[in-house]
Amino acid sequence: MDAAGSQVTEECAQYAGKYQSGFITTQGGNLLCSKIIHLIHSNSVKSQISKVLLECELRMYKSVALPAIGTGQAGHSPAKVADDMLDAIVEFASKILVKHLKNIKIIIFQKKMLGDFYESMKKRGNSGSPRTDLWMSMFKSFFWGKKPSAGKKKAVSLEKKVDIATFQICGENSENVKATESWIKDLISKEQFETIISDELTENLLESKSDALTDLQRKKHIVLQYENKTSPPQLKISGINKDVYFVFAEIQKMIQKLKDTEEERSKAELVYNLVEWSYSDSNGSFVSFDKLTNMKLEDAKIAKKTHLAVKINKKNHTVDLNALQACDDQGETLSIQRVPKNEGK
Repeated sequence: MDAAGSQVTEECAQYAGKYQSGFITTQGGNLLCSKIIHLIHSNSVKSQISKVLLECELRMYKSVALPAIGTGQAGHSPAKVADDMLDAIVEFASKILVKHLKNIKIIIFQKKMLGDFYESMKKRGNSGSPRTDLWMSMFKSFFWGKKPSAGKKKAVSLEKKVDIATFQICGENSENVKATESWIKDLISKEQFETIISDELTENLLESKSDALTDLQRKKHIVLQYENKTSPPQLKISGINKDVYFVFAEIQKMIQKLKDTEEERSKAELVYNLVEWSYSDSNGSFVSFDKLTNMKLEDAKIAKKTHLAVKINKKNHTVDLNALQACDDQGETLSIQRVPKNEGK
């Protein structure tokens, strides 16, 4: 509070007794932050952290720094606090689609506590949730840096890579130049992050969405690398933390759409093997609907719907499922028929 200054102290006095949800929020004062969230004492560290994270997301804050709450005068076990804080973060990341809060830092003043947080993180190494794993990877990278690679694997990069930035360093002597070079590399490495998407549809994604992926690389200045010698194939995303997280989420959406499409096609194929819907042409012959429309007609019949909008020869038609007729916008009608394929078998 001394470092924050008198303005923050006066705000706290003003809000005393008026807090809601177990905390009050003041301006940052003399500290290098826009806001300070002051927590009211509670024995539940997890609950306090959960409230803070939710408040940050609701207020659209981009980052938050959390001390190891309760390890000071409250006398809580550092190991228990580590578990509670990380439990709250994992739950927040897995249950909420986070749009604004991108950076969570846990500030640890006592070096011996790092071991407690390290052990707590190891227990959450593989949560099964892509979003949670990404957040945990960010924390691990923040605390310990990246683990050295076990061995280089041949990876295929997409066509478009990020533009290269060149630094020209001039100084009085080579030692100053080397020191500056090391300082710049350290700054860059602190902002770098990478994560991997493993999915059987990765190859299909590259084939069908190559333009979209190239566009993501260009706009977000990240690098995508494809590795097809693993099972399932992998797509590695490298770049600045916030950009990697954004691209990760976008690619997951693309993959989910591919999965939905594959599932729909599979179902349509199955329905087509059981029943065939068709419409009459100008010669009186019946022409089969495409398999997706065939499935939609059968689903509508099973759901006991009376009408369904379809396209026949690129024209809008409304099918009367009871009368087995299709009528276009000009009032012209076509006959519809449904033929089960497994009758008598």
